[in-house]
Amino acid sequence: MRKPDDYTLTPLEYARVRAEAERALKKADALGRLPTPVEDIMLAAGVEEPPEDLLNEDFIARMRQKAGDALKRAVRKVMGLFDARARLVFVDRSLYSLKQKFVRLHETAHGFIPWQRGLYAVVEECDQSLDPDVADQFDREANVFASEVLFQLNAFSEEAEGSEFGIRVPMNLSGKYGASIYASIRQYVSKNWRTCVVLVLEPPEFIAGDGFRAAFRRCVPSSRFLELFSHLQWKDYYTPDDEIGALIPLGKQRMTGKRSLVLSDCNGCRHECVAEAFTNTHQVFILIHATKTLTATTIILPSHVVR
Repeated sequence: MRKPDDYTLTPLEYARVRAEAERALKKADALGRLPTPVEDIMLAAGVEEPPEDLLNEDFIARMRQKAGDALKRAVRKVMGLFDARARLVFVDRSLYSLKQKFVRLHETAHGFIPWQRGLYAVVEECDQSLDPDVADQFDREANVFASEVLFQLNAFSEEAEGSEFGIRVPMNLSGKYGASIYASIRQYVSKNWRTCVVLVLEPPEFIAGDGFRAAFRRCVPSSRFLELFSHLQWKDYYTPDDEIGALIPLGKQRMTGKRSLVLSDCNGCRHECVAEAFTNTHQVFILIHATKTLTATTIILPSHVVR
């Protein structure tokens, strides 16, 4: 199932959010402290998390009744909640610990970013609902804030540059930064100067007689990849019959070694790429890296060309 975009901001919006992330790190005296001390960031933001595990369906129902339409309704499961009036952050404690950290930073952003903090307060006071487009924008800003704080602005990307490009790099750094592999791979690709993209797929579903299929969740491109390949239409499902599907690790296999494939850019030029895959059982990551542009005289082509 394709997931909606949950990070993209304009360059100006990103710069504003990044500045707030840097302000939070400095205010908490957390710059350079790894992993990022989330509790200190929350303290600097003036928000708290109750010690009890309160974020359950009954609690959410009571909060909705209390706040009326002011409480944003999650499309799926509520993982976190920010009570602007009480300046309290609630997190689903059933999430694995690294996900909880990210959710805490996300909810903290709502109480720290000035233009969000002010509007949420107004909404709480007058029992009005936050416009859905504004709520979506604020969530994307909160995701970026959480990522910038967790990965210490450019620290993660700069450290990653010291290693040869590959999917093991963000995997190996994830523990140092106290981040999930998912968030680490996303950070690695989105801030990379190279022409690269990571496709995030659902775990493969096995179908009797037909092998398997893995649903496309989303892709995270580098800016250079987006410039060249913005026209690409990724499939809704991948199977063993195509090059990308054939990369999906199966059974006890966690990784698939590097393989070559070709992508055609917006101008029809073919680019030789290297792809590799990893699964953490929750999702499959296909990392694709364009190595060089093929010339018109190139005669070695793979059996399938992704368009």
